[in-house]
Amino acid sequence: MNTAPATLGRTPASAARRPTARSLRRRRTLHWIAVHSIAIALAIMFVAPLVFIALTALMTDQQALTSELWPRSWNWGNFAEVFARSPLLLWIGNTMLYAGLGTAFMLLSSVPVAYALARFRFPGRRAAFLAVITMMMLPPQVVAVPVYLIWARAELTGTLWPLVLPMLLGDAFSVFLLRQFLLTIPREYTEAARVDGCSDLATLLRIVLPMARPAVAAVALFQFFYCWNDYYGPLLYASTNVDNWTLSIGLASFKALHSVQWNLTMAATLLVMAPVIIVFFLAQRVFIEGVTLTGVKG
Repeated sequence: MNTAPATLGRTPASAARRPTARSLRRRRTLHWIAVHSIAIALAIMFVAPLVFIALTALMTDQQALTSELWPRSWNWGNFAEVFARSPLLLWIGNTMLYAGLGTAFMLLSSVPVAYALARFRFPGRRAAFLAVITMMMLPPQVVAVPVYLIWARAELTGTLWPLVLPMLLGDAFSVFLLRQFLLTIPREYTEAARVDGCSDLATLLRIVLPMARPAVAAVALFQFFYCWNDYYGPLLYASTNVDNWTLSIGLASFKALHSVQWNLTMAATLLVMAPVIIVFFLAQRVFIEGVTLTGVKG
């Protein structure tokens, strides 16, 4: 006789608890949004243009010129049309050659210089570091004419070699970042390696470089992205030879030829951006770690 009233008596309490749990979740969600509001706004600012490019790339030629933001039909054939109307694979190959060799040559020359500035005590070390900082502040346009004349006399204009070979002389920005990171590595490691009979080169390769992988990855990605997006250098040296065009020059030419076909232009833009975005997300953790750890000690 008493079971039914007891059950009925607990029902209002449980019903009152359910809205409370929902209100708590709602409050937590609103609090999270309020705390991260600036980050959310910045994320929308950066993602919105990419979403717009992707949606426009999948529209028809007629819809791309309208104010509609959502495709009426998904035209995946626009990407194949880009390959059919332009030598995109050739441009990708030239850009990979430029970015790959430029990054490899930069690491080959900049890592030993940064190691010497961070670890060796020699006369003029501060002056050498000051020269590196000075070169960082020097715009490339200042020396463009004399440097171009040098490569013209060497008959290398019209190729990508004037952009790749200077990387064998090092990069000031990469030397600076690597030097700042190497200063954070305790000297006890290198001194212990010397006690064990390691040469300076063996110490660099076996001890220092494995510990400096985040910084090396960071400067490598910086250099790769710079070469991939570089427009001024290829335009100056390789614009006269169509076979050596990179993606930056090719995309500008494609846009000029298809200026009213925005769906194809956006499809080509998305294809150019895709490799860089993929590389960044794959190496994001190491890249952020390297950038965060550099510059800790002066």
